[in-house]
Amino acid sequence: MRKGMWVAAAAGAVLLVAGCGSGGGADKGGSSSAGSAATGGAGAGGSGGEKLDAAAVTKELTEAATEAGFTQDASGERVPAELKDCMVSWTADAEKAADPKKSYAGTVSTLSGGGWTEERSFEQSGSQIKTLKKGAWRLQASNHAAGPLKLVMLLATDTGPECAAVIAENNAKNKPSS
Repeated sequence: MRKGMWVAAAAGAVLLVAGCGSGGGADKGGSSSAGSAATGGAGAGGSGGEKLDAAAVTKELTEAATEAGFTQDASGERVPAELKDCMVSWTADAEKAADPKKSYAGTVSTLSGGGWTEERSFEQSGSQIKTLKKGAWRLQASNHAAGPLKLVMLLATDTGPECAAVIAENNAKNKPSS
């Protein structure tokens, strides 16, 4: 449960940093179920105009990271069930990668070649964090493998209005009592 709350809070931060859908087309229709969360207007899809949903994002992240030399850490962060259509978390087993920094760069490069555009980049004390965008999806790709921690994580969030509402509701529900 603690990990689920952390992932939901991280997604809230991604939405906050990304401007929560301030970059154009908004989804004005559709059902209120989380199953139609692949929203974000006309530009929401991947190449070829297809809609980008959590399954497609998972596939893209998995392919890019494994092609770059990562394997997925089975004990990585889990996305709460109610957010599964709005968020994707992929944690690399950086301990098993021959060169985590090179694998991270390869992952980001492959994603960039697949239509993800880099919006921000930050590097400090050996850690790297890049924010990429594809349609309504924002990806925080973080590499903290320079030190003893060896953590490489990809966290993608659908910033469309429907998912923003679902994430905000989940964060409010799981907010610690003070």
